[in-house]
Amino acid sequence: MSTITDHQQQVAAQPPELDVKDASRRPHPWRWIGAGVVLVLLAMLVNMLVTNENFEWDVVFAWLTAESVMKGLGVTLLLTVIAMVIGIVLGVLLAVGRLSANPLLSSTANAYIWFFRGTPTLVQLIFFYNLSALMPEISLGVPFGPEFVVFATNDLITPMLAAILGLGLNEGAYMAEIVRGGLLSVDPGQREAGAAIGMTDRRIMRRIVLPQAMRFIVPPTGNQVISMVKATALVSVIALADLLYTVQATYNRTFETIPMLIVACVWYLIITSILYVIQSRIENHYSRGDRNHKTSFWDFLRIRPKGKQTPPTVTEGVTA
Repeated sequence: MSTITDHQQQVAAQPPELDVKDASRRPHPWRWIGAGVVLVLLAMLVNMLVTNENFEWDVVFAWLTAESVMKGLGVTLLLTVIAMVIGIVLGVLLAVGRLSANPLLSSTANAYIWFFRGTPTLVQLIFFYNLSALMPEISLGVPFGPEFVVFATNDLITPMLAAILGLGLNEGAYMAEIVRGGLLSVDPGQREAGAAIGMTDRRIMRRIVLPQAMRFIVPPTGNQVISMVKATALVSVIALADLLYTVQATYNRTFETIPMLIVACVWYLIITSILYVIQSRIENHYSRGDRNHKTSFWDFLRIRPKGKQTPPTVTEGVTA
């Protein structure tokens, strides 16, 4: 009767080895079916764009770089930059105020955010544009005392200033929540560690908290910038000559409504596409070391060859 050694018992207890030399990817026929449906729909869209004469592409290309359209585009970009700068600065101040232990600061910041997030942007724009109906004059001086400078509200609140106030102040409320969320995402132990080694609060914020919070602040901020570009179209209701207002003025005169609206859509798509690329690069910069694998539409269409792998060689020990 043979005796079973310890080594033979260990070998018998091990699971059987898998032969992976002929392994291949699992087929996904529904992906190919879905890709076929998308390609058919895309072909139908291209066919409509080419064969439908009502698009009037010659008119679109003629007006795409017209002087009036380019001036309106410049106003849109300028308004976006100014409103976002005001919104970011206000957002940082409001976020710090809301996180402050001072009840006066936190209450004031909460009230501001509550009001500007709770009322539509369009209503705020119209309100600032018609501010003269509420206050015919705006003065600077001692409260309840003498006035040093007095301005006529109609002269002071131009359509451009009304648009800046409406968009900038509204954006500040949303940016405050974005910044506050980013700051709260940092572990409080990071601040405690900085304070333990003698760092000041300002240095802790600059060197420890902000670099970690930026990863959570940048993506929604990029979305807000893209949204702001499109939100500037609202200023057309207060007769500010932005891109949409210029396009509307043109098709009201030429009755070429669809081509002029396409001109506006093309420019909005160009701007937002550029901003999307910039946002992606900034996100990649702040997400170094924590990047997830990203798949594109073509990943599942790509045919991968069957990999040739050599099964591992197991060397069994020899027992005496």
